[in-house]
Amino acid sequence: MATLLDKIWDAHTVHRGAGGTDLLYVDFHLLHEGSSPQAFEGLRLAGRTVRRPELTLATEDHVVPTRGLLGSSGVAATMVAALRRNCAEFGVPLHRSGTAGQGIVHVIGPELGITQPGRIILCGDSHTSTHGAFGALAFGIGTSQVEHVLATQTAAFAKPRAMAVTLHGDLPDGVSAKDVALAMIGRIGTGGAQGHVIEYRGAAVGAMSMESRLTLCNMSIEAGAKAGMIAPDAVTADYLRGRPYAPVGDAWDEAVASWESLRSDDEAEFDRRVDIDVSSLSPFVSWGTNPSQVVELGGVVPEPADPAAERALSYMDLAPGTPMREVPIDVVFLGSCTNGRIEDLRAAAGLLEGHRLAPGVRMLVVPGSAAVKQAAEAEGLDEVFTSAGAEWRTAGCSLCVAMNDDALADGERCASTSNRNFENRQGRGGRTHLVSPTTAAATALTGRLTAPSQLGARR
Repeated sequence: MATLLDKIWDAHTVHRGAGGTDLLYVDFHLLHEGSSPQAFEGLRLAGRTVRRPELTLATEDHVVPTRGLLGSSGVAATMVAALRRNCAEFGVPLHRSGTAGQGIVHVIGPELGITQPGRIILCGDSHTSTHGAFGALAFGIGTSQVEHVLATQTAAFAKPRAMAVTLHGDLPDGVSAKDVALAMIGRIGTGGAQGHVIEYRGAAVGAMSMESRLTLCNMSIEAGAKAGMIAPDAVTADYLRGRPYAPVGDAWDEAVASWESLRSDDEAEFDRRVDIDVSSLSPFVSWGTNPSQVVELGGVVPEPADPAAERALSYMDLAPGTPMREVPIDVVFLGSCTNGRIEDLRAAAGLLEGHRLAPGVRMLVVPGSAAVKQAAEAEGLDEVFTSAGAEWRTAGCSLCVAMNDDALADGERCASTSNRNFENRQGRGGRTHLVSPTTAAATALTGRLTAPSQLGARR
């Protein structure tokens, strides 16, 4: 009996190493400007070429500005220029900033149809786990591995263990996949899935949209997992149908038929199992400096249980016992590879429409891709955001990683739909509270951490 991980791993094994490290074939390789310069230089020095440029795609996302055109000088311009030069030299397709296909690498992969069930997809970025929502095995790799994949279309890994996270029940109104992910990480910790690939299962997963599944798998890495996966189903096929890289005609029918076998066998054994009843969940928010330091939004800042928690409270300038709903917010960020898709923007816009941001609150809305931006503008969502007082930006990683023009000032506190709340992640001295898109929107309207259900009483 085999798990979904077993089936994909075995189908891609080119050679089994004596020390437990297997050489795997890579179906698709994604690149961005942050992790590729040294890899291309390694190819150049060794006199090698890119083995399968047609199975490689690059995009500009991490350092590009989201408020205007890229300048001709500075670190960002240098990094983007290097990516453009390398892609031109080695024949790698590139989606440039300002073009229709550009966006965050983990947003454009699915929307182009590159991300398909049964594939192994690699990228020099930790949140490559996002793509597992389609029943792919996808994870981040280091610079030397990026070079190896470019040169050989293979990579060597020790096989991770399999972990089943089963979500029981129905999600309550106002509770999203982001809240589920934060609840799970809060329960098992940032190392709870270390050395494992998580397979998300259960009725609650089956009821999720593809966008919600992408959010869930995106956050897997924050629990220490190598990757997150969800077996493909009709929702998967419906999303992929007609995408640029998706099969067509008879090839589409054959692909869909083959995807039906991509699920764990009923008697498959997992190395670890976790069961979560989602029907009792409410919106979650982080209080500390890692994604496991979370509480329900209706809760309070906890007493520190160890020195790490004490340091987190000191950095976040929070006192134990403080109700999370009383924590004031300076900046709200809606975007990232976690929550920058059209569904996320629609959900937030639904709360903001006809209202104004709280005085003193700044809100950045950054679409995850140029396609998301175009779709949002076609629906008038951009006008909803700007009428509320938010800033409407172009596609990019933006404030998630602060490798660009967007960064918090020292001491600013941000409600963020991104995936990490580490010290200085969003800018030196910036304080990050991880939230869902609807919690972000509700917070922007009140100026304090706020659940959507509270808006009726607090507007």
